[in-house]
Amino acid sequence: MKVCDLTQFYSPVSGGVKRYISEKISWMHRARPGDRHILIIPGEKTACREEGLSRVYTIASPLVSRTARYRALLNLAAIEDILEMERPDVIESGDPYQIAWKALASGAALGIPVIGFYHSHFPEAYLRSVDKFFGPIAVEIARDVARRYVRELYNRFASTIVPSPALRSLLEQWGVRNTQLGELGVDTEIFRPSPSASERDEVCRALGIDSGQLLLLYIGRLSLEKNVRTMFEAFRLLAQGTDRNRFALLVTGDGPERKHFAELRESCPHAHWLPYQGDNQQLARLYRAADLFVHPGVQETFGLVALESQASGTPVVGIRGSYMDRIILTDQKHWAAENSPTALAEAIRSMGARNLAAEGADAAKRVREFYSWDTVFARLFAVYEGVRRK
Repeated sequence: MKVCDLTQFYSPVSGGVKRYISEKISWMHRARPGDRHILIIPGEKTACREEGLSRVYTIASPLVSRTARYRALLNLAAIEDILEMERPDVIESGDPYQIAWKALASGAALGIPVIGFYHSHFPEAYLRSVDKFFGPIAVEIARDVARRYVRELYNRFASTIVPSPALRSLLEQWGVRNTQLGELGVDTEIFRPSPSASERDEVCRALGIDSGQLLLLYIGRLSLEKNVRTMFEAFRLLAQGTDRNRFALLVTGDGPERKHFAELRESCPHAHWLPYQGDNQQLARLYRAADLFVHPGVQETFGLVALESQASGTPVVGIRGSYMDRIILTDQKHWAAENSPTALAEAIRSMGARNLAAEGADAAKRVREFYSWDTVFARLFAVYEGVRRK
């Protein structure tokens, strides 16, 4: 089978979508070496390169974010040329904008089934902005427009993959009739508890972190939609209280909110930063070095970093009520009940008093059982085979 992934949510420093595609390619190499993979993404220039069983096409696209290095793929004719030349057996569209519509049009013209992967519940970001500037009546109007758009687009796909049951239920309420659950997974051979008791001390020493402190970790984009300002302010509260020397925070990643993290570091000496880490082995070392992973997001459709952290033996704390809740494999009663710095700071304090090592070890066992990539991609390729036969 020849599978084509088509998305503009892909950059040298991007997170979940890029990780998902990279893991898919790695799994195909191990489990389906006779298959082939095509990846079409925006890039600085138009080019084609071979990466094992994957052929990667980049299409010259303008930069829309200097920090995230995302680009807007506007040359839709180039997409059609590639698809006509490669003739994949199935196309998977990974974003909901012009690329999705082009994938559908080209698939129909070429007789190729097209699947949509609903990676992000994108209407939420627009609704928050509308609420901030225009109020509740405008929100209801915008929500109705979003429902109509999502219904019109995603019902055109042969199948719509959704990474959480709650989000799948919401889309079905909105009138999307072709959903299938497609939870993501984790490489449990890389993301696993540390075999060495000294690894944590080595990582802390290399980063200039006091190994006696309770180390909080965040890995991901520093952007408004990730709700990182709430986390920054929560740590500021911790750093100003009686526990000011108890916690250290390591933030790994980049984005437009990095300037606010720089402000935090000026007043909080125990806040540390690392740039985007593209190496999974290094990421796993960071997860294992931490005592607690902080995930402030409230609109996650899945929460891949939360799963990787638990697989590495490090529990997660965050804000209850997102689509990510079902993959949290430890007790959430100490999580924040509301999206505020005060609530998140108190949740961190409460979680910090628990036996985190024991909880993390239990979570790692459960991740290995339910969320290995082998299980995830076997289900996904069954969907591919199903739409090919229709």
